[in-house]
Amino acid sequence: MKAVILARVSTEEQKEAGNSLPAQVDRLHAYVKRKPELKFDCEYIFDESAYKDTRKEFDAVVAYLVAQKETTALCCDKVDRLSRDFLVGLPTLEKLRREGKIELHFPSDNLILHKNSPATDLFHFNIAVSLAQYYSNSISDNVKRSYEKMRREGIWTSKPPLGYIRTTNEKNEKTIIPDPERSHIVIRLFELYATGNHSLETLRAEGVKMGLRSVGGLKPPRSCFENIIKNPFYCGTAMSDKYHSYTHKYERLITRELWEKCQEVREKKRTNRPKFVGKEFIFSGLFHCEDCGCLYTPEMHQKPSGLIFIHYSCTNAKGTCKRVYVSETDLLKGVYAILERFEKISEEDQEYLVRELRKTTEAEVAFHKTQVNRIRTESDRIKLKDDNLLEAFLDKSITKEVYDRKHQEYYDKLQLLAIELEEHQKGDFDYQTTVASVFYVARMAKTIFKGSEPKDKRVFLNYLLQNPTIKAKEPTFTLRSPFNLVLELASSPLRGHYPNFIITVLENGEYMANLCTQLSCIKSELTYRV
Repeated sequence: MKAVILARVSTEEQKEAGNSLPAQVDRLHAYVKRKPELKFDCEYIFDESAYKDTRKEFDAVVAYLVAQKETTALCCDKVDRLSRDFLVGLPTLEKLRREGKIELHFPSDNLILHKNSPATDLFHFNIAVSLAQYYSNSISDNVKRSYEKMRREGIWTSKPPLGYIRTTNEKNEKTIIPDPERSHIVIRLFELYATGNHSLETLRAEGVKMGLRSVGGLKPPRSCFENIIKNPFYCGTAMSDKYHSYTHKYERLITRELWEKCQEVREKKRTNRPKFVGKEFIFSGLFHCEDCGCLYTPEMHQKPSGLIFIHYSCTNAKGTCKRVYVSETDLLKGVYAILERFEKISEEDQEYLVRELRKTTEAEVAFHKTQVNRIRTESDRIKLKDDNLLEAFLDKSITKEVYDRKHQEYYDKLQLLAIELEEHQKGDFDYQTTVASVFYVARMAKTIFKGSEPKDKRVFLNYLLQNPTIKAKEPTFTLRSPFNLVLELASSPLRGHYPNFIITVLENGEYMANLCTQLSCIKSELTYRV
């Protein structure tokens, strides 16, 4: 029997530690030599996290095993070297094992799985994967808590923006301070842009003239100046795609009033920009070429008979593709095939999921609602103090210096409360309502899609589809979460699968909260049109 060796670590640091990959490989080769029925075929050695959705190296191993015509033994040192998640990769391997096409050997766990493995061995394997998954989840929770703590303390963990540098203070702690060589230029850029007399291009010219250079000594591009003007870090607020905004503890280069003035100027320039109005196409800006990555753009052709046909082709901006046309009708076939599968979800299934989810979340929702009420009461109290402070300043009972200091203090407290409120609102979110909305949108998708205008169809598809590409006239795409799970339920309506959907909802509170805002608009539109 062929033996395929798989040795894996999660990080580059583990790979270079000298006691992980080499040790795994040595143990596996020795194991294969001890087994006369095994004959070494090939080995896969890589560093790749077992806890992410896309695993290119691991997928290559699975593809190799699928292509084999004879039974093959996949040898891993331990179960957690194979996977830490039941949903990533393991379903395919389990199918191959049940069909007798592969065996799974784990020498350090003293475990071999084959077509006729007893229940005790399968239970041992499932427990090992569950423990590995629990370990990864625990690490993730610890990291999240650590970052939440730093965020509450106003600590910025990423690279500081242009105009700041990292250094070490007298306590030997890492901190961020204004860059003595560039901070004054950044301040001047804000002052110039606030006048409204500069575009980003002229602002760049002024910055370069004043000697502004990147850390590498290059002239910054136009986008760098746009990022400077948009970034509220300079007035005291750190922005993060993942954690939204919070007040940082570092020195401010400009006042909030100056930053807001620049945003007003920027918004005015943006809204006054002339807009091109052309014909709307369903798939404009959605599909990319799988070979070169360029966008597929539409073309409209009219025959002498008056019939209109719409075709899409790769822009071939890189000059590496041959232009091949795909009709809009062919692209729609794949979309309608997906939408028709959504209709298989019954109202009974939907109601069952909502009931199960409600049982799981009632206690947690009650706790978060209590905390939300507390935070809002505290916020109202601070806002009242700030209003009284303003009245005292207007009555000249206090000086401007005192007002500015106390006003900033109140503002910082409100920012911290806003962060805390945001975290509790994620837990307070009515998950069962979102689940009902997800199923409603999925089940009604085909009906609304057929009766919509091309622009509305494109917006809906952009919301539903993920990574749409075209290769050799064949469109491929995946569905965004959670509609991919809805499709699985529609394809296999077994209630044993429902817990997976519920777990996904609970583990993605932030995503589901954001999803509700979008679904409320879409659901209203669907109700109106239907």
